[in-house]
Amino acid sequence: MDDPHYLSGLDLAGRRVVMIGGGTVAQRRLPRLIGAGARVELVSPHTTPSVSAMADAGEIVWHERRYTEGDLADAWYALACTNDPEVNAAVCAEAERARVFCVRADDGERGSAVTPASGRHGGLLVGVLSGGEPLRSATVRDSILDGLRAGTVADGRVPDARDELPGVALVGGGPGDPELITVRGRRLLARADVVVADRLAPRELLDELSPDVEIVDAAKIPYGRAASQDVINSTLIDRAKAGKFVVRLKGGDPYLFGRGFEEVLACAEAGIPVTMVPGITSAFSVPAAADVPVTHRGVAHEVVVVSGHVSPGDEKSLVDWDLLAKMRGTIVLMMGVERLPLFTKALLEGRPGDTPVAIVEDGTMRTQRVLRSTLDSVVEDAAAAGVRPPAVIVFGPVAGLAQPSAQPSET
Repeated sequence: MDDPHYLSGLDLAGRRVVMIGGGTVAQRRLPRLIGAGARVELVSPHTTPSVSAMADAGEIVWHERRYTEGDLADAWYALACTNDPEVNAAVCAEAERARVFCVRADDGERGSAVTPASGRHGGLLVGVLSGGEPLRSATVRDSILDGLRAGTVADGRVPDARDELPGVALVGGGPGDPELITVRGRRLLARADVVVADRLAPRELLDELSPDVEIVDAAKIPYGRAASQDVINSTLIDRAKAGKFVVRLKGGDPYLFGRGFEEVLACAEAGIPVTMVPGITSAFSVPAAADVPVTHRGVAHEVVVVSGHVSPGDEKSLVDWDLLAKMRGTIVLMMGVERLPLFTKALLEGRPGDTPVAIVEDGTMRTQRVLRSTLDSVVEDAAAAGVRPPAVIVFGPVAGLAQPSAQPSET
């Protein structure tokens, strides 16, 4: 049998839309209606906290009462979203009499309209409708959006001058797992002409690029071979001036010990526009992947992220190690494996030797390892375990919290 539904896009901007019911279904449906500019009025004696927050913010009008006949007067669109089938049926009946299209959340086939599984990719709105099979619709929608975001599904746009992406995009690739790059970062990466990639950027994503994309290795290996920052800057500028769209792909977040702002300044001085795409920083996400929260109620209310490139005692250091040693909160040390003995010695000046320490190597990756120790033993334990960079080191009580029982312990 043919699907009885006819797909059509509704322009609801400034038009009255009535939603009956303020539960979790309303909570899911309201953001898109608000985003479409609809003038939403909600009728319900109760709402979820998120829905009431939308009312408090003035995004919707909430009538704090039960539905009554006549609530759909002058509406363009209606949604029956209560958990009472009789109320939903009454709403749909009024909508039928008033010739207002109505979605019935508890029984889609009994409404005069249905809501497709939808999502956005850039300026494209994707909607999928499979009558009576909402999970199937959602699965297909997600597959299409994943393909669009990864660049494996064409978005159908005909390039013109307005579509040309200018200059350089500085993209944070996240902590390592390729699935942890942001949606926007992955979309821009798929449109790159040139990718200048760091060693810790999610390298699996490079294999998804078109063969004609130029990949420039800007690997910076600690205490080893490294591309100079001047060379990286000139590469970004030269390729962009040649009319190429350049993606500078970095690990973590570009502005957290990633020298990203140096590259922005260099491009700005050369007149090259830069699009900044933040990334999930390894400082917080890598400990989280190892069940180490950098803050926890009643345990740690402060967290400091420190670079391991400048050691305690170095006259160029901008870090007050005496102050850090006196802190009771969390210290997250980045790039500190090679000089771990110096850092632990400095912290032992003010912290007890039994202060918990966690080292997470290759965080979020298949090869992730976790070492749990204490401040007075971590140097020997790390050496015995053969800990190598990249690794994130966490000092403080949070590193000693009990692990969830569902997660096997790695030592």
